[in-house]
Order: sequence, then C-alpha cells, then structure tokens
Amino acid sequence: MSVAIDHVLEETRRFTPDDEFRKLANLKSFEEFERLYKQSLEDPDAFWGKFAKELHWFKRWKRVLNKDNAPFFKWFEGGTTNICYNCLDRHLSTWRKNKAAIIWEGEPYGERRMFTYLELHRLVCKFANALKNLGIKKGDRVAIYLPMIPELPIAMLACARIGATHNVVFGGFSANALIDRINDAQAKMVITADGGFRRGQVVDLKGAVDEALGKCPSVTNVIVVQRSHTPIKEWVRGRDIWWHEVMEHASDGCPAEELDAEHPLYILYTSGSTGKPKGILHTTGGYMVATYLTSKYVFDLRDEDTFWCTADIGWVTGHSYIIYGILANGATSVMYEGAPNYPTPDRFWQIVERYRVNVFYTAPTAIRAFARWGEGWPAKNDLSSLRLLGTVGEPINPEAWMWYHKNIGGGRCPIVDTWWQTETGQIMITTLPGAMSTKPGHAGLPFFGVKAAVVDEEGHEVGPDNSGLLVITEPWPAMLRTLYGDDERYKEFYWSKFSKHGWYFTGDGAYKDRDGYYMIIGRIDDVINVSGHRLGTMEIESALVSHPLVVEAAVVGFPHEIKGQGLCAFVSVPVGTVPAERDKDVLRDHVAKMIGAIAKPDQIHFTEALPKTRSGKIMRRLLRDIASGRDTTGDTTTLEDYSVLARLREERET
Repeated sequence: MSVAIDHVLEETRRFTPDDEFRKLANLKSFEEFERLYKQSLEDPDAFWGKFAKELHWFKRWKRVLNKDNAPFFKWFEGGTTNICYNCLDRHLSTWRKNKAAIIWEGEPYGERRMFTYLELHRLVCKFANALKNLGIKKGDRVAIYLPMIPELPIAMLACARIGATHNVVFGGFSANALIDRINDAQAKMVITADGGFRRGQVVDLKGAVDEALGKCPSVTNVIVVQRSHTPIKEWVRGRDIWWHEVMEHASDGCPAEELDAEHPLYILYTSGSTGKPKGILHTTGGYMVATYLTSKYVFDLRDEDTFWCTADIGWVTGHSYIIYGILANGATSVMYEGAPNYPTPDRFWQIVERYRVNVFYTAPTAIRAFARWGEGWPAKNDLSSLRLLGTVGEPINPEAWMWYHKNIGGGRCPIVDTWWQTETGQIMITTLPGAMSTKPGHAGLPFFGVKAAVVDEEGHEVGPDNSGLLVITEPWPAMLRTLYGDDERYKEFYWSKFSKHGWYFTGDGAYKDRDGYYMIIGRIDDVINVSGHRLGTMEIESALVSHPLVVEAAVVGFPHEIKGQGLCAFVSVPVGTVPAERDKDVLRDHVAKMIGAIAKPDQIHFTEALPKTRSGKIMRRLLRDIASGRDTTGDTTTLEDYSVLARLREERET
C-alpha cells in the first residue's frame, strides 16, 4: 500500500495560535512539547508516573508498565484507585465542590438541569447504593441503554464507584443489537428509559429492551428512567423497577471501592469486519491517567472553561471526553439530548451562546451538515465565547476545516483534529493548541507516549508523502486490554499482522508529511465510517440477507457529502422476482430493525448477480468504484462474468 499520494492531499496552509492564546495555554511552545514527548518515549515510567501522581490512589503502583506478557500489557501494576473518586470526590475538598460538573439540555425547549460536583456526587452515591441493594457487586456487568440524559453519566459513575463493569449501548441500536451485546457481556442488569426524544419523536427504548430480554437469560433486573412519560407496553413484576423508586430510599453515603488499576472499567462494542461486534475491554488506572492528561493538554482545559463534546455517550468519545477525562480535570461538561438541527439548524449555536461554551468538540459529519445549511445560522448567535475547536470521529476534509475555522471559530480559534479509536481509549494523534501550528485536514503529531509509524505491508517505514498502514509501535496507558471473553481474537485482530515487530495495527491508512504531521486516509478493511460511527459491512449484509427478498448482498462505502462515507448495498434477489422501487424502503427499514437506523443503506441497487472471482469471492473493489461513480480500475482478470459488471455500471448510470 506504499504509493504516492495525489497532489490534492498536499496542504500548505498553516495556522499558528496567537500570542494571547499561547501565553495562557497549558503548553506554550513546541520546544516544551518536544522535551516532554522525548521524555515520554525514553522514560515512560517516570513520565506517566509523574502525571499519575496528580490523581488519587489508595495504594501506589509497583510498576508503571508491565510488558512481560505482550500483547496483554498492564499499567500501574499493583496500584489501586477508583475513577469515580477521581472524577467527583477529589474535587469536594476544593472550591470546585459547588462548581457545575454537568450542564444538561433536553431536546424539548426549556428542559435544563445543572449538577454541581457536590450534587452529582450525592446522586452517584445514591444510585451506587441502589445497584448494591439489587444485588450488583464488583465484577458484575451492567448494560446501560439510555438517551443522552443525566441518568446516563450517573449510572456509569455509580458502576465505576462499586466496581461493576458498565456496557453502554447506543440508544439508536435495535433489540437485535442489544441481544448480542447483553449476551456477550452476560450483563446482570439493564438500565433504560421509557423513551428518548429525537427530532420531536419518542424513541421506544423500553420496548426494545422487552423485545431483547426474551433472549437474554442473564438479566435479572431492569431499571427504567421515566423520561418521555409515554405508556409502557410491558411491565414485568419483580424484574422491572422505576429509577425514581430505587433512588427514593437509597442512602447518599457510598465509599468508593478500592480497585486494582487493571480492574475492568467498561466494555464497549464496536463493529468488526467479521460481523460479530467486538467487546473492547478498558480497565481503570491507565485509562484514567490518559484521559485526564489528554483532556488537559489537547483541549487546553482551564478552571473557568465550559466544555462541550457533542458525541453520544454510547460511543467512546462520550465516555472519554464527556465524562471521565473532563470530570477528572474538574471542568464543566455540557450534555445535549437531541439532534443538532431540531427544531432549527442553529440549535447547537444557541447552546454555545446560552452556556458561553469555550471549547467545542464535534464530528466532521456535523460540520459538513452545518456548512450545507449555510453560514447564516451560526451568524444568528453569539459564538464569541469559543476559544478552541476540535474534531473527532473521522478525517476532516480541508474545505470543511476552513468553513469551521471561519464560521464557527471566527478565524481566531485553533482547531485540534484528533485521531484515535474505541480501542485506543484516548486521543493518539493531534495538535496541542498552544504549542503547534495546525494544517487543514491533518491530524498532527503523536501525543505524549504514543509512538506511531506509517509502514508498508512488510513493515518497512515509508517515506514522507507516501501512504501506508498506520501502526502504533509501543503500548500506551488507555489501550484496550483484550476483546471481552476472546483473547485469541484480540491477538489475531490487532497484533497478528505485524507480530514479529510487536506492533498494534490500527486498520487505518495514513501518510506523514515532511513536517512529521500525520494525515489519516481512512479504514482499509470492511468497516465503514458513517458519520463517525464504525459499521461492519458483514453485519449489514447479514441483516439484508435475513429478509426473504434477498439472496445475497454486498455493502460498500462511497463518498458522502454529509456523512463522510455513505452505505451502498448491492442486492441480488431470487430468480423470477421483480423488485419494485418501494422494496428499497422495505429493506432499509429491515436493516434499521435488525441493527439500528444508522445502518440503513443510502443506496440500494438490485442486481441479478454480484461480480465475483472464479473462486466465489465478491470483488468489493469494483463495487466501491461503481458506488462512487468511478470507472473500474485495476486487475479484473479473475472476474468470473464480465457481463455482471457491465449491467451494474449501466444500472448505476440510469
């Protein structure tokens, strides 16, 4: 994969923070960054140990990094701590106790709640006791299937407080997706709501849980938050209980459990190219230190800051940079329940103005949508409080970067473009705003302790401005520890490609320019990044084929103006069947039921057959070309039936 990058990827524009920003920044110069980065690689024990001491530990570690059983690394071995204690209790003896920890805005206008660190601590302790009263103990798994409401972080922090491992499932997923995730984790409890609001409609979360639990024997209790006040279709006596009822009599005194640094904090499922979601397991100590430090330096957090990450907590971005990293720093974190354009396309900018948000972190998908809606919407609101912008979830194209810089940042705000993954747990490549210049479309440089390289298939590092495979060559604190219950799959999926080097293979393509800045090209496997959500093609294909109209399906990505990548499905139907245009909507709805609305194909093309090699392998490369409207390129000598390709091209053009 070591090929020259087209000149269109070259970027000569550079943006340097002004003197006022630099003077107040946590990291003020590139020389300071270089000194710390060098130390982080040459003496990681001293580097990470120094910053870990800024947090609370019940017992100090014996060894910062244990590499004896690679790739099963351990961080802060022998140390004991509690991440909930560090997010809440640690601030209560300071002036921050009455500072806003979370500011929440619901989708319906006028619904707002604010929680100080003291109040959030009280509610977390009460819910932690409620969990214990229902038999949840250290080591149990708890599935959380909630909308973006305050009870979600309260539930997460309560689990962390008592040592239960939480498994947050995105509220847009269906009952079938819930079944897979609950059963794989063997969750003992589900925490959900009667419903959640999305673009003025109520999403029936309790109904999805009820549908799933017929196939989830491990679940003994369901706690239900009364959010939408819509009728509950099914209530199972002895299993289901209201949130407000379990909270009513629970004590607000609950000491934080002393937990080993390697105690499992959470499982978060991400799509894999094999179709079966992968249960990414993150532990406590290393993740806590890394999210604390990345939040502090990447977002240049200051005591007076109001920080807003617009991600859903159902994804890793919300875990690390709405809750754990931000609260560990004692900052104020904004949560918003609904859609960015409901009821008008300036809802985000209204929120920025209302709470005087200083640091704003969102996805390129959202930025492209904002640009499409027009610069008039942000111009209606006062965005002068913003001093730093960030992007996350997928590579950002330079045009969107420039629009963001001009229309949201007013030309004055540095933009930190961050590359990382569910698996990494923390930001890995970025720019540090007081110390570095930024380039549109370029993620930047590796963060402290992160040693990255761009290599070819044999593991040889490629030269500047050549694309290759992105690898991480040394362990980092917030790294996943395994795939839950499947150590062999963990080794095979992430460590086997470059096993002789001991490198973590990211699955992403990248190139490094002559300044050492990394530009991420995107996934090289069959996982498609749709609006920042990684979706496995096999999972979507399996959902399509489960419908009686479909014999075979192949799903590929194509460039999408708003989402970054869209989903295009090529579907073959039974012989003699003549599909109608309306059947495309039937199949889209079917995929939404099986997986969730985010997996609905943007395009569906019916075909008599799919292009295959003589050995029966679908030639997805050709389908990607067709979906993208490109001429098919490369070797087609192994194609079994050229007429299939011709018909698909013809159908695409009509």
